[in-house]
Amino acid sequence: MKARLFYANPYHDSDLAWTTRFFAADPYLAIRTKNKIIGVFNALEIQRARTESACNDVLLLNDVMEAAKKTYGDGNIVNQIRVLAKQYRIKEFILGSTFPVGVAKEMESAKLCYTVAPESVLPEREVKSREELAAIREGNKAAEAGFRAVTDILKASTVKGGKVFYKGKTLTSETLHEAIAVAGLGLNAISDHGIIAAGGIQACDCHCHGHGPIYANELIVVDIFPRKQKTGYYGDMTRTFLKGKANESQRALVAAVASAQKLALKNIKAGVTGISVHEKVAAFFESKGYATGVKQGAFTGFFHGLGHGLGLDVHEMPSLSLRGKKRLVAGNVLTVEPGLYYPGIGGCRIEDVVAVTKSGCEMLSRYPYTWEIR
Repeated sequence: MKARLFYANPYHDSDLAWTTRFFAADPYLAIRTKNKIIGVFNALEIQRARTESACNDVLLLNDVMEAAKKTYGDGNIVNQIRVLAKQYRIKEFILGSTFPVGVAKEMESAKLCYTVAPESVLPEREVKSREELAAIREGNKAAEAGFRAVTDILKASTVKGGKVFYKGKTLTSETLHEAIAVAGLGLNAISDHGIIAAGGIQACDCHCHGHGPIYANELIVVDIFPRKQKTGYYGDMTRTFLKGKANESQRALVAAVASAQKLALKNIKAGVTGISVHEKVAAFFESKGYATGVKQGAFTGFFHGLGHGLGLDVHEMPSLSLRGKKRLVAGNVLTVEPGLYYPGIGGCRIEDVVAVTKSGCEMLSRYPYTWEIR
């Protein structure tokens, strides 16, 4: 019998978290066979694991260590795996690409057979359940709360000498980061990968988190990807704002990105490839005169993928990009985030999350697209 083997901290290994539905601060051992999930937990976690985890068999670490020591002379992790392999009649393990290489090498020495999954050890994760869709919606509600905080701050701000002031102080990216983080915490969500609130030239570097003053009449890209602490699932949304008065180039840029997102949403459905949707958006931008290239060492135009999978990781498969060769299936969850970036005009990205259906897609996020705030 083959079985999938995990040894990691579930906060750092989403495959383990998905398998056991159990979060703990320390690494633990888990095995997924065809018929059951086995978890090995220390005394600090075992009571909680019995009531909260998805494991069919919840084993005490001390018992497994003692069995390993009695049989093999040492209670180390590899001998624990040997004990479990014998107990559950496992002939071969399947490891993920992030499985600890040191443990894998010791498994070889102990003549434990294993293979490494070529892509994902759990490809079934790409199709989300109803519960997962609900969890992702909750993650996006935390993102929406962040956008409300940003909108409220920009509405309450004033413009003097080209700078934006909030409560008598210069408004900065850091102020927006803090407000977004606090809004997320109010819904029991944390931004453990950071927050993007970048204006002006910083917004043209699409993953720049932003720092320093926010200036009037400049596009501000705000990208929020909070994780719900209870479920571990992420939301991921982006809106573009501007405090003051936009010029015609900025309005045209934002309109093009908004139209590109609508185009993408119309083309996403089961059976199409991610690359085909991405290429339609790229061609649309080119047709509107928004070329992609490199100017003075910086990428400009639409130089990133259209979107990515979302769940227990911010970036999962499948992909809406040049790498998206697989056909989409109902239940895939994807971000849809076209963007354009030109120094001198600014950066704009609009991002929402959808679930793929047989005939189209279902929105899992919602927030107004009003971006110019006087």
